[in-house]
Amino acid sequence: MLAPRFSAVILVWIVWWAFVSPMGESAIGLNWGTISSHRLKPTTVVDLLRENKIQKVKLFEADSDVLKALMGTAIQVMVGIPNDMLSLFASSPSAADFWVRQNVSAYLSKGGADIRYVAVGNEPFLTSYNGQFQNLVMPALLNIQQSLAKVNLAGYVKLVVPCNADAYESSSGLPSQGAFRAELTQIITQLVQFLNSNGSPFVVNIYPFLSLYDNGDFPQEYAFFEGTTHPVQDGSNVYTNAFDGNYDTLVAALNKLGYGQMPIVIGEIGWPSDGAIGANITAAKVFNQGLINHIASNKGTPLRPGAPPMDVYLFSLFDEGAKSTLPGNFERHWGIFSFDGQAKYGLNLLLGNKELKNARNVQYLPSRWCVANPSGDLTNVVNHMRLACSVADCTTLNFGGSCNEIGEKGNISYAFNSYYQLQMQDSRSCDFDGLGMVTFLDPSVGDCRFLVGVTDKGSDSSTSQTTYQWWIVVLLLILHGTFLLSI
Repeated sequence: MLAPRFSAVILVWIVWWAFVSPMGESAIGLNWGTISSHRLKPTTVVDLLRENKIQKVKLFEADSDVLKALMGTAIQVMVGIPNDMLSLFASSPSAADFWVRQNVSAYLSKGGADIRYVAVGNEPFLTSYNGQFQNLVMPALLNIQQSLAKVNLAGYVKLVVPCNADAYESSSGLPSQGAFRAELTQIITQLVQFLNSNGSPFVVNIYPFLSLYDNGDFPQEYAFFEGTTHPVQDGSNVYTNAFDGNYDTLVAALNKLGYGQMPIVIGEIGWPSDGAIGANITAAKVFNQGLINHIASNKGTPLRPGAPPMDVYLFSLFDEGAKSTLPGNFERHWGIFSFDGQAKYGLNLLLGNKELKNARNVQYLPSRWCVANPSGDLTNVVNHMRLACSVADCTTLNFGGSCNEIGEKGNISYAFNSYYQLQMQDSRSCDFDGLGMVTFLDPSVGDCRFLVGVTDKGSDSSTSQTTYQWWIVVLLLILHGTFLLSI
C-alpha cells in the first residue's frame, strides 16, 4: 500500500505539472542515446535541449544522472527498459516494484522529472531476435503496470512497447493490405488490447533509409517528401513517400484487429549523415526537414487524413560512436548533433528557433591531433590501425563515409587520432611504435573532420555502469530475499 503522505505528494506533483507544462504540446521529440565514448555531461545536454525548446525526450535506459538533470525542466520523458531485463520483470513482480520505485516514482515529485511513458523493451518482436523476447513482453508489461498502480501512477505514466516496422507487412505491397506477421498476431492482439484499455498509444519505429539501404530497387525519391515519379496507387489513395505508406500499413494492420483508431506514436525515425552511400549531411537535412514539415502540415495520411500532429521522436540527438555496426557503419551517425553538441546542419524543428543552437560551454581537450609520422616506415601499420579502430570509431573511413577518399596516410592518421582522442590525448597513445606523432595543425580535409575530444565527459553517468550497478542490487536483493519486504 502507498503511504497516505506519498499519495498526497503525487497529487500535488500532478497539479504542479499542470501549471508548469506547456499548454500546447510539441509534436517533435528526440531520442537521447548514450552509447558513446565521448559523452557530454547530462546537465550540458539538458541545457542544449532547453536552448532548442525540445519538450520531449526518449531514453533507452533509466540513467539516474540523466533523470536528475531532467528534473524541474518540464521536458516530457519516455524511459526505456532494455530487452535483457524483460525476463526478470516477467517472472518477478517484486523486481518490477523495485524498478518502478527506483526509476519512476523516485523522480515524480514537485520539481521532479516529468516521466510520461515507460517503454517496456525496445523492438522486442524484431525478426532477427527469432522470438527470444516474444513471450516475455506481456508478463513484464502486466507486472510493471501493477507496480505503477501500487504507487498510484498507473493513470499518469503510460506503458508502451516500441515495435520495429517489420512487425507488420503487406504481401501485395499496398498499405491497405497491411497485417501483422502471422506468428505475432496473438501477442500483438493482446498488446493492443492492453494499450487500448490503458489509454496508451502504439509506438512504432519507421526508417525509410533502411528500406533504401536494403533494397537496390527501392526508388530513392520515394524515401523523401518532395514527390516521386514512382507513387504507389492503392485504390483511390496515392502514396508519394515511404513514411505515409509504412504508417498506413500499420493503420490497416491495427484495423484488422479492430483497433484502427488507436493513437500511434513514432518512436524513432531519422536519416544518418555518414557511414554509407546515401548517408550524408545533405540527405539527412532534406529528410528530417521534410518529415518535420510533413508532420506540421496536419494533412495526415490517406488512411488518417487531417489527423492532429503526430508525436514523433527523431532519431537521434547525438552520434553514438560506440554503437554496434552490425546493421551498418551508418549506425553511429544518426545524430542531428555531433558528439560534442554541435549542429551538423541547419534544421528548423518548428519549436520556436529557425535553426538548431549548439551546446554551450563545452570543454574540449587541447587543439592537437595524432597523425602518421611522415618519416616513419608505414609498411607494417595495418596491425596498429586494426588495434586503433577496434577501440575507436573509424566508420567514416569505409566506403560511402565522409573520410573515404583522404588517401592511405590520411586513413592512418584518422585511425591514430580517433584512438588518441579516446585516450584523452595521453602521449603514449600516439606512439604506435614510432609511427604516430602529435601535431598542432588541424588535419581535417573537406567534410572529413578529425575530432578533438571533450573533457566535459559524462563518465559519471555511464548508462552501462548504471545498468550494471542496478543488476548487482537486484542480485543481492534476490539472494537475501528482500524483494518480499516493503521497499
